[in-house]
Amino acid sequence: MAQKIAVIDYGMGNLRSVSKAIEHVAGNAQVRTTDDPGYIAAADRVVFPGQGAARDCMAAISDHHLNQAILQAAASKPFLGICMGLQVLMRHSEENGGTGLLNLFAGEVKRFDGLAMGDNGLPLKIPHMGWSPVHQLAPHPLWEGIADQSRFYFVHSYRVVPEDVSVIAATTDYGVRFTSAVASDKLFATQFHPEKSADTGLQLLRNFVNWDI
Repeated sequence: MAQKIAVIDYGMGNLRSVSKAIEHVAGNAQVRTTDDPGYIAAADRVVFPGQGAARDCMAAISDHHLNQAILQAAASKPFLGICMGLQVLMRHSEENGGTGLLNLFAGEVKRFDGLAMGDNGLPLKIPHMGWSPVHQLAPHPLWEGIADQSRFYFVHSYRVVPEDVSVIAATTDYGVRFTSAVASDKLFATQFHPEKSADTGLQLLRNFVNWDI
């Protein structure tokens, strides 16, 4: 039986490009964008993309009654978070004067302001937008076939700061070294967009589809 891959749809995020990229590497798997908690619970793998502001994202998740579905999926099956799908896994964001998040990981989401300085001593542009090298901190099945320091595509103004540094799977430099991927048990989440990262991003998505845990 073909595996079911759920791409969580809570009204925010570049779902079409994510879904098409996964379909491209997923063989005969069934890839469905959905806001149905029941389907998410029944899926074999779950992808949690997102973009936009943290408070709007959390409101949309609540409006779609997806809080528990996301947390249960992250704890029970292969789970891939992308961009805001990484950030909302933290406890709190300083955006909008402070926003409570899903609290799967103890940690903060902080803006780059005042930290992202170029070699010329001038502030780097925020948001961080474009291709940057990703430094892998430890071997992981999702890094299979991807060289260390491979470049991925980023679009973000905030960065995650996990309290438990052991969950940090990769870092990237943008004036300051920040966490660009986290990994814990069956969960892997990236600040970069694999669906926008050409062949390297497709390899990461292919590794996720084939992740045997």
